[in-house]
Amino acid sequence: MSLLSEAMSTCTLLDKTTASDGYGGYIVTYKDGAAFQAAVTFNTSMEARIADAQGVKSLYTVTTPRAMTLEYHDVFRREEDKKIFRVTSDGDDQYTPKSATLDMRVVTAEEWSLPNGITA
Repeated sequence: MSLLSEAMSTCTLLDKTTASDGYGGYIVTYKDGAAFQAAVTFNTSMEARIADAQGVKSLYTVTTPRAMTLEYHDVFRREEDKKIFRVTSDGDDQYTPKSATLDMRVVTAEEWSLPNGITA
């Protein structure tokens, strides 16, 4: 077992669906989707602190196996503490090449709350 795989925990993608409310509006729901492994770490670098002070909330780094590509604004829940995160970068931007023995893909994320009291 590597240090990277030891740092990973189970997460669940939250799939967003919309349906008509019958009155011309719509209802948004989030349902549990696929489970995956990820290491979610808080970024405490000086650059992250400066960005936080300027209103940028991408303070988490999410590392997954290369096969798991998180996309911009994907929402997921870390199962160990039920925290919800929203991805703030594109999963196709940072990953190790196929020839590398280190199997990882990296995105940034923010801690997030489901809108309007929606629960997953």
